[in-house]
Amino acid sequence: MKGAGKLVKLSKRLETVVSFVTPGGTVADVGTDHGFVPIELVSRGLADGAIAMDVGAGPLLRAGEHIRRCGLEDRIEVRLCDGVAKLKAGEADTVIIAGMGGGLVIHILEEGRHLWKAVKHWILSPQSELDKVRKFLYGNGFDMVREDMVEDGGKYYTVMDAVFEGETLKSGKELTPIEYLYGPGLIEEKNPVLLRLLEREERQLSGIIRELSGQEGEKAAERRRELEETVREIRKILYGELSVE
Repeated sequence: MKGAGKLVKLSKRLETVVSFVTPGGTVADVGTDHGFVPIELVSRGLADGAIAMDVGAGPLLRAGEHIRRCGLEDRIEVRLCDGVAKLKAGEADTVIIAGMGGGLVIHILEEGRHLWKAVKHWILSPQSELDKVRKFLYGNGFDMVREDMVEDGGKYYTVMDAVFEGETLKSGKELTPIEYLYGPGLIEEKNPVLLRLLEREERQLSGIIRELSGQEGEKAAERRRELEETVREIRKILYGELSVE
């Protein structure tokens, strides 16, 4: 069987997304673009079938062409769809939402409430506002099975495997702002990519604090205090004092 490798080599980020998929069943890829992720999943035997979904007719046309070139048109369906609006409960065991902003990820999850119980795994990779995504997940009965972070082309990406449990955080406690931002699991395991990101964040925030120190006014002072608190929390993670118990 011809594979997607003949079309393109997946980025490190997308390879990580693929690695998060539990083998078997059907996968729906939201915002599939060129269709490379579902092609790889089916070609490698990680999915029995897939639904390549996109709101754009152009990207979906390209995805269909790639799927036909790989001889997988009988196992991968292309579907013009805004988010998961046209996905029915029971059609997919896993839903992938990757490569879009956190606000849009939350919107798609909201619109997909009819799927929460039926979908076994939600593989998410927001490109922004990760703290808001985590707050939404934990606040709506999702639990985090696994998280990982990768550096790809000088940028940092987080991939999450969330499952709907139908209850709020089992521990009954709220996460701290720093945990919402970077992920309690990644912090606890001292994920090496996260540590590299935090080293960069510490340098950048410390530079901003120095600039603010030369400015007068309560607004600048308040902003400086906020950043100093963030830097303190980052240093706890970097230098041995974990901010999770």
